[in-house]
Amino acid sequence: MTNFTLAELEQIVAKRAAATDGSSYTASLIAKGQHKAAQKLGEEAVETVIAAMMQDEKAVISESADLLYHLMVVWKIAGVSLESVMEELDNRTSQTGLQEKAARKPE
Repeated sequence: MTNFTLAELEQIVAKRAAATDGSSYTASLIAKGQHKAAQKLGEEAVETVIAAMMQDEKAVISESADLLYHLMVVWKIAGVSLESVMEELDNRTSQTGLQEKAARKPE
């Protein structure tokens, strides 16, 4: 079992986002803006779904790692922290999913 955490991934994304020497994929993706980062996130989500539908455990693991990385990049650009997302999840787990959904304001 690994001790690697999403908090560590968030720190790595932040460090690589600051790279200016042209060696960082993260920095180049961020430079392309939120539209491109979100597009990549969507691609990885689709690839994860396909792997799951194919019941390919190895591919699900690999694509999920890509998905989490690209989600962190999207969050970085948006100024969203892992902590804020975890707080939201914590708030939501105080009730069932059906209770949470029923409490939402209509759009």
